[in-house]
Amino acid sequence: MTGPIRITAPDGVAPAAAYAHVVMGTGRFVAVSGQLPLDEDGKVVGEGDPAAQARQVFENLRRCLAAAGAGFDDVVKLTYFVTDMAHMPAIRTARAAHIPSDRLPAASAVQVAALVRPEFLMEIEAFAILPA
Repeated sequence: MTGPIRITAPDGVAPAAAYAHVVMGTGRFVAVSGQLPLDEDGKVVGEGDPAAQARQVFENLRRCLAAAGAGFDDVVKLTYFVTDMAHMPAIRTARAAHIPSDRLPAASAVQVAALVRPEFLMEIEAFAILPA
């Protein structure tokens, strides 16, 4: 297997519009902790601005994946934790800058009452599989 296999519409399941229902692969598993909209100095990026926060979070995910020798093509699952579902369009736009629509991972979006600090609007974690 050269990379993850994506199944967007398993038999009997409605097709996914912005994610794959199933992503599978074999190899080394990489788990990236939930990333927050912090720059490399630990300063909040885009306070009150979901688009700026989403861009920073995806940049942090990119850097974490690279540290493991992975990239967004290797991602099999993203989990979005948002304080407001209205932030999802900004997240989808930031995701589209890194992941083409034909390579979308499995995904879950969860609205939470709060994140670790009140200025954070989102946190995103990733799971990837690297070839063995």
